[in-house]
Amino acid sequence: MAWTDKIFAYCERAGDPAFWAEPFNAVSNIAFLLAAVAAAVELARRADAGERRMEWALVALVGIIGTGSFLFHTYATRWASVADTAPIGIFMIGYLGYAMRRFLHAPVLAAVLALGLFLVAMRHAGAIPCDPALLPITVAAGRPCFNGSLGYLPALAALVIIGGMLFVRRHAAGGLVWAGALVFGISLTFRTLDFEVCDHTQLLGRTRGTHALWHMLNAALLYMLLIAAIRHGGKNDAVSI
Repeated sequence: MAWTDKIFAYCERAGDPAFWAEPFNAVSNIAFLLAAVAAAVELARRADAGERRMEWALVALVGIIGTGSFLFHTYATRWASVADTAPIGIFMIGYLGYAMRRFLHAPVLAAVLALGLFLVAMRHAGAIPCDPALLPITVAAGRPCFNGSLGYLPALAALVIIGGMLFVRRHAAGGLVWAGALVFGISLTFRTLDFEVCDHTQLLGRTRGTHALWHMLNAALLYMLLIAAIRHGGKNDAVSI
């Protein structure tokens, strides 16, 4: 497969190779940029803003996620797919490590083991088989099991587990992390059903699907995680490496 080959992976594109074939999916990525800007404003107001390099990096990644996703939902090529998924993967790994060290004060070895387990789970989760009859329209469209959403289950599990551990410890970030897990569960549902409800989501003369809702809800999730880091993950709460 060449880097410039087209990828038709969403209801809204409907096999159309044009740049603006997915206007709702493309424009909804503004939500990530708004989340990054709002978090940056919050971070800039902190007295220790100049010392918060990890938090600034996470904020920047959210902006890059929005940019990469916009490229994929306009160019719809293999190289654009990498621009879309790579920043997401980096954010997930980076935030898990951040949460382990800054929120849970985990030793370096424990954090490394958790990251290793997460990477293994991410690699294999997408290959979990399922009954094609569960989502017949999605399967008929040539999409993988549950429209590829199973690959995100380790991220959802990590949010639930870390949120639970923070609640047990009465950590102030626990509420935001668990709220983020709830939002992520809803957004995964919309991602999964994109093709199944395609014919029932007509707007402005074309089918739209539900992928744009996945973007907007994920932007809300990332904003919650950024705020948790900004408000509750400063150096005063961190452990030394």
